[in-house]
Amino acid sequence: MTFTGFASGSSGNCGLISRGDTHILIDAGISLRRIKAFLFERGLSAEELEGVLITHEHNDHISGIPMLTKHCGRPLFAPCASATLMSRADAGVEAYMHRISEDADFTLGELRIRAFPTPHDAACSVGYRFESEDGSFGYCTDCGSITEEVVAALRGCDAVFLESNHDEQMLRYGPYPVALKRRILSENGHLSNESCGRLAVTLAESGCRSFILGHLSKENNRPELAFRAVRDALDAAGFRDRALSVAPPLGEVSVEVQKCCV
Repeated sequence: MTFTGFASGSSGNCGLISRGDTHILIDAGISLRRIKAFLFERGLSAEELEGVLITHEHNDHISGIPMLTKHCGRPLFAPCASATLMSRADAGVEAYMHRISEDADFTLGELRIRAFPTPHDAACSVGYRFESEDGSFGYCTDCGSITEEVVAALRGCDAVFLESNHDEQMLRYGPYPVALKRRILSENGHLSNESCGRLAVTLAESGCRSFILGHLSKENNRPELAFRAVRDALDAAGFRDRALSVAPPLGEVSVEVQKCCV
């Protein structure tokens, strides 16, 4: 099982998880042209996708969906409230929509998938856990706080993609309006570098050996700040051997998921 992220941040989010002949997009917040170009580089077409998993209905996660369904007709899987809003915004989406509960368990091709709720100011927001014979991978962004549901869903994953959205000092003293700062800092906003570090330590204790940090704010974070905050947290807890990388907003980052022992 392999995960490749090729867009992460407020300008758009999209990733690909694959095993064998099963290929699934996670979100499609970029143009169909970019999605097709990325897939073409891997010898794939959009028509070969098993489907698209939607985390929530904010535009940076779904802006490419109308064109993707219109021209490629791939199945969409989204939490019920988000699915309803997406279908209202574009009637053409409804024919491809599969509504799932926020704690759904289902299978697509060679991958077993579990959705889990994430605390975010959307109609409904979820993360996803993927299981195969290779191991397990967790995807969790747009997460304002670390809840019991999030920890339970990600515990025991071999590799994870976690939100490390902002440096708190940059956000607090930056140019954003006060109301927007409060939204981001709220329990239904976005996860800070420090909070991400705490979550990473918790998951490392359960056996996770590979971490990718994503959804960094362009205005309120820097890749080196996110990396250092989480690296320091892992090192201080005795997990110096854990792999750690940061997803660029427009570049690629990949992880080969392999089953690990605690």
